[in-house]
Amino acid sequence: MPATSPAHQQRQRRRRRTNRLLATAAGVLTAGALAAAALPGSASAGESKSRGHGHHPGRYQDVQLLSFNDLHGNLEPPSGSSGRVTELQPDGTTKTVDAGGVEYLATHLREAREGNRYSITAAGGDMVGASPLISGLFHDEPTIEALNKLDLDVTSVGNHEFDEGAEELRRLQNGGCHPTEGCYTDEEFEGADFPYLAANVLDEKTKKPLLKPYWVWKKKGVKIGFIGVTLEGTPDIVSAEGVKGLSFEDEVETIDKYAKVLQRQGVKSIVALIHEGGFPASSSYNYDCDSPGAGDGISGPIADIAENVTPQVDALVTGHTHAAYACTIPDPAGKPRTVTSAASFGRLYTDTTLTYDRATGDIARTAVESANHVVTRDVPRAPDMTALIDRWNTLAAPIGNRPIGYISGDIPKDGTESPLGDLIADAQLAHGRALDPETDLALMNPGGIRASLTYAAGGTEGDGVVTFAEGFTVQPFANTVNLQDFTGAQLVQALKEQVSGPNEAAPKILQVSSGLTYTLDLTKKGADRVVTDSIRLNGEPIDESATYRVATNSFLAGGGDGFPTLGQGTNDLVGLDDLAALEQYLTANSTPTSPIAPPKADRITILD
Repeated sequence: MPATSPAHQQRQRRRRRTNRLLATAAGVLTAGALAAAALPGSASAGESKSRGHGHHPGRYQDVQLLSFNDLHGNLEPPSGSSGRVTELQPDGTTKTVDAGGVEYLATHLREAREGNRYSITAAGGDMVGASPLISGLFHDEPTIEALNKLDLDVTSVGNHEFDEGAEELRRLQNGGCHPTEGCYTDEEFEGADFPYLAANVLDEKTKKPLLKPYWVWKKKGVKIGFIGVTLEGTPDIVSAEGVKGLSFEDEVETIDKYAKVLQRQGVKSIVALIHEGGFPASSSYNYDCDSPGAGDGISGPIADIAENVTPQVDALVTGHTHAAYACTIPDPAGKPRTVTSAASFGRLYTDTTLTYDRATGDIARTAVESANHVVTRDVPRAPDMTALIDRWNTLAAPIGNRPIGYISGDIPKDGTESPLGDLIADAQLAHGRALDPETDLALMNPGGIRASLTYAAGGTEGDGVVTFAEGFTVQPFANTVNLQDFTGAQLVQALKEQVSGPNEAAPKILQVSSGLTYTLDLTKKGADRVVTDSIRLNGEPIDESATYRVATNSFLAGGGDGFPTLGQGTNDLVGLDDLAALEQYLTANSTPTSPIAPPKADRITILD
């Protein structure tokens, strides 16, 4: 569907909403009232709320719901592809738009709230974790401070909220200085002003939610409940230590349970904040996935969740997949229900109008309108956010500005096999061989690579300089490099697990070190996509009975990301953290006059 101007889209949405509300009200309004409501210049049922001027409020009250997800501590504008969105143009072509940065996000949200007396701001999890240095170095206290200034009202937890464990998450909620590093400033960290919701995250001993399961927003008789959950599979993608003592329950069953609780409390308008997502048919943020010929709209886990969550829930704010969509999926009663996601890193926000029916206390579902908007960088920066960034950057600068290497061009993280993935695997192989010369190869999970390395100068650095801050942004998890022994058969099985089991629907292609090659046939299904007899190490076929010494990070060595076979290695040897391994490799293999060139990413042959 061709893109139209925001003003035109807003007029169209208002016109459709008015028509729908009039149709809904036909059974209760008199013919004279209907005629008056249809007169030119008269306020629609949804508009009457903000134009009462002291009179009794109208039946219908428009409530603005602003939402975003997967910020991951990106306070400064993200670089490379992480800082761009794809926009569909009126003629059907696309263009990329620079986007993101909390200084701009604050301005956009504040402008969006203007004129909306009933406005809520909510988030879909992963506000912190895998964060750039400015936030990650200080255990994400800067991001919580920024979210407080953004007037965030509520968020669900995401899987990355558990990167440092339950106690650290409680500290982010409740405040207090870091238990081992103390206070970073003269003032004690105050914690989040907004509630983190974790309805499906239970303490294994007490069987009670780790944090609040739900929260209710109230204003002048309007009540909207929020239930927050993260994906049930969180333990599969977080280190075992991060989820120790916790259980993660089914998303649908949990939401249905607390929807009943809210209903019993008289809260009939409900929004679910779900840190689980889907994959839209287009990568353009403004693609109309409900238009005729739009294909399946959204595929992936959120589609199944949306089709099964109780009809008592009126809208779903989602995340996790870093995709952008504002679609409708029928609920179990067959009624359309809005499902949204605002990409990631603060590049988009979603503006949803929930039309509250004061007579029923519920949302007039047919009147819900929603759209994603770009956090462009052509607006004034929010001064309070600029001051926040400057203050934390001053503290981080002595560490972050240190050069650790030099590159001759951008080294992107994107692609089935990425140049940056190859570089990191090579760095871990080199570190492994420094620990044990018998190390044969290295494997790196793609989800552990959080950003590309960009050539262009940023801040005080020169072109091609890689600073510690940039390296930290690429690998912020502090995983160690672990060496383990595997049989050739186990190695083959691990490669098959990239495209089978929990990874079949959304493959996780391991990045491989130099010397390991194979063919991936995407025309096939499941494990058969890995062409077994194509697997070679230094040109020789893998001997399934032989033993191979393999370097991985500690997350993979624990069987993370759906690779149980990688959790079965023997003869463990633990090295430095993965960022130190990358720094050592860059320092040893690059200089200002002889920088590292982007790897060719030609180790995996793709057939599609």
